[in-house]
Amino acid sequence: MTPIETNQALLDGLREIVGDDGVLTTMGDRLVYECDGYVLEKQTPDIVVLPSTRAQVVGVVNRCREAGVPFMPRGAGTSLAGGTVAVGGGVMIALTRMNQILEIDLRNQFAVVEPGVVNIWLTQRLKGTGFHYAPDPSSQGACTIGGNVATNSGGPHTLKYGVTVNHVLGVEMVLPDGNVVTFGGPHADPVGYDLTGLAVGNEGTFGICTKAWVRLSRDAQAVRTMLGIFETVDDASHAISDIIAAGIVPAALEMMDHLMLQAVEEAYQFGFPLDAGAVLIMEADGLEAGIDEVAARIEEIARANNARDVRRARDESERLLLWKCRKKAFGAIGRLSPSYCCQDGVVPRSKIPEMLRFMSDISAKYDIRIANVFHAGDGNMHPILLFDERDAEQTQRVVDASHEILSECIRLGGSVTGEHGIGVEKIAFMDRLFTDDDLLAMRWTRAVFNPDNICNPAKLLPSGGHCAEVSLPATRRAT
Repeated sequence: MTPIETNQALLDGLREIVGDDGVLTTMGDRLVYECDGYVLEKQTPDIVVLPSTRAQVVGVVNRCREAGVPFMPRGAGTSLAGGTVAVGGGVMIALTRMNQILEIDLRNQFAVVEPGVVNIWLTQRLKGTGFHYAPDPSSQGACTIGGNVATNSGGPHTLKYGVTVNHVLGVEMVLPDGNVVTFGGPHADPVGYDLTGLAVGNEGTFGICTKAWVRLSRDAQAVRTMLGIFETVDDASHAISDIIAAGIVPAALEMMDHLMLQAVEEAYQFGFPLDAGAVLIMEADGLEAGIDEVAARIEEIARANNARDVRRARDESERLLLWKCRKKAFGAIGRLSPSYCCQDGVVPRSKIPEMLRFMSDISAKYDIRIANVFHAGDGNMHPILLFDERDAEQTQRVVDASHEILSECIRLGGSVTGEHGIGVEKIAFMDRLFTDDDLLAMRWTRAVFNPDNICNPAKLLPSGGHCAEVSLPATRRAT
């Protein structure tokens, strides 16, 4: 047992705050929390705590701080960069019991939610109101809004509507010193510094989100969803660039390649052509007047780029089935491989064909199958490397291949993450994306909120070299 596990005073204090059923200490219970969706990094937390109120979160944080024990927040564990791994152990604060939709204000177009609210629950609650919450990650059926806030999640429809930060009006956070702060709120344009924008995407390194005010958007009058079928990924990629170049801003542009189509079709029997090199899900929305002209123009561009067929969803049920196939594509991968590693690189749209050719070469070089499903409209690529984590040599090839893919994204003028965050997986790439001065500024920013680096340590920012840990004088720490 670890020193933390045998710290009876800490355990008694935590049980006093959340109750016996809110503190998990057995190996079987804690093992569930050893990793998130990034299975290549694992560390079992020493203790898992399940608070159900903000006051309990404050109490847990204070107990950990007094004991000098690191702690980290966790939502549903769908993160794909190791953002919730308990590096070095510590106390995992799982927020899944804080799962209430506290308020929906349609007149002022916002909702107030606790961090453990599953993204799709808000969508379902708003059905029939004429409004929706726009960010829709592919893990929408499982991921929590608190986790979306932590990583600034995207999704298929962010091409037109923006990522999470564009739809969060305010956040309530418990800082590592136990103080509760609120950035922003229900009003759309708060005065002063945009601390809400700073907090969204902090990956749990500033504190623990306990409430969020989120913007609600009006439903579009009309939607047209099309499936473009292409012989090659090159043709599909060029169609993407030409659609955007034509001045059209689709609601979504999503690509699936041949290998992904096999998995999805076997799982959901949509009727995807298994001999296609790639398909594009192309969606336009807006006013009823003119929407058919926009859809026709998208179809025309797709055919000009050698689409052998373009099909429109015949009705809402077919449209929803098509999106079900796309959003559950990751789950379907289990039919092809016992393990997978999903990357999150970004390249300029014009570089997508080049990047896909590079990944094909990497697949051959490392003898690893790579399936592709991604947000093609904004260049956010999700190559999925298939492997068996029980084979150490195969696992190492996946790591090496992943690093080459991310390095190529940087070389092509892109980034190593579009929505999954840095977590533990991509820390080594940070000093290739930013200068030492850039990273030092980020460290000073983190130190304002988390001066002792006790909250979710060893995430996001590299240590060592010219980017040593920094601490703010006590007079400059957040209060």
